[in-house]
Amino acid sequence: MDVNLIFQIAGVGIIVAVLSQLLARSGRDEQALMVTIAGLVAVLFILTEEIGNLFESIKRIFGL
Repeated sequence: MDVNLIFQIAGVGIIVAVLSQLLARSGRDEQALMVTIAGLVAVLFILTEEIGNLFESIKRIFGL
């Protein structure tokens, strides 16, 4: 696991939080919710790729 992964997830979280707050304060609550869901999906895609890499490493180490 890299420190870059943590920075990527934190960056997505900060951008999503700012956009969500801007949209919510301008009265666009539905769009704010969609931005939040899109950010969650983006982070899940990043984590899914890293979990796949973890399993590949485990297979390679144990020779499965």
